[in-house]
Amino acid sequence: MYSTQFLLRLTKTISVAAIGLMALLVVIGNTTDYFTNYHFVEHVLKMDTTFPDSNIHYRSIHSTFLYHAGYIFIIAMEAFMAFCCIKGGWQLFKNLKNSGMVFHASKNWGVAGILTGIVIWFLGFEVIGGEWFAMWQSRIWNGLGSAERIVTFLVMVLILLQFKEED
Repeated sequence: MYSTQFLLRLTKTISVAAIGLMALLVVIGNTTDYFTNYHFVEHVLKMDTTFPDSNIHYRSIHSTFLYHAGYIFIIAMEAFMAFCCIKGGWQLFKNLKNSGMVFHASKNWGVAGILTGIVIWFLGFEVIGGEWFAMWQSRIWNGLGSAERIVTFLVMVLILLQFKEED
């Protein structure tokens, strides 16, 4: 049986790589089926499915250009996240059996990718989409549950990664 230290390193490696794979699949889905999630972004920014008597509709955006620009920005961020986490997973894999200091130092790409994911799904979806554009009020265009699930896993892996390695 492998040592606990090795298995924990393997857990960190697989977790970062899995996050990279998830982000890559999101990018593939968002580019090959562009208009499905484009409409999500459009309706969230329009705020057309929020409570009709809400007093915050002044926040809504009515610009096709901004819908596309925002969606393309999200896809670019997801692609950057995928790149960082895939590279981070590879760096961790290459250093699985190296010293604790070397393995710990190889976490930087994974941490950068996870941070990018937190920016996308917490800041972007939960804070800006959920609160500023009141996505929580929409029964149809509400991605808060998915965003929360993703952010929870990202933060748990980030906590796991921060533990220093022993030799």
